[in-house]
Amino acid sequence: MKYNELIGRVVCSKAGRDRGKQFIILNVIDNEYVNIIDGDLRTVGRPKRKKIKHLKITDEVIENANELLISNDSIINIKVKKFLKNRDAIKEG
Repeated sequence: MKYNELIGRVVCSKAGRDRGKQFIILNVIDNEYVNIIDGDLRTVGRPKRKKIKHLKITDEVIENANELLISNDSIINIKVKKFLKNRDAIKEG
């Protein structure tokens, strides 16, 4: 998978204190690291830097990822938080 295809993908943390938590990839730093956000604790202003090998990458991509990631930070945080919350509700239900 190409690194630019990772942006906007839903990932699940496999290691660290955030193990099991879901995030969206905000950007790719290099071939080892990405910045991830959840719209709540990890916002666009404070993304988490995480090794790709510590993430389980899913096939799911947030809708309109390219358009979304160039919009206002607060809008991105709200939409990411809502998207992940809805995804969890569907998964549980």
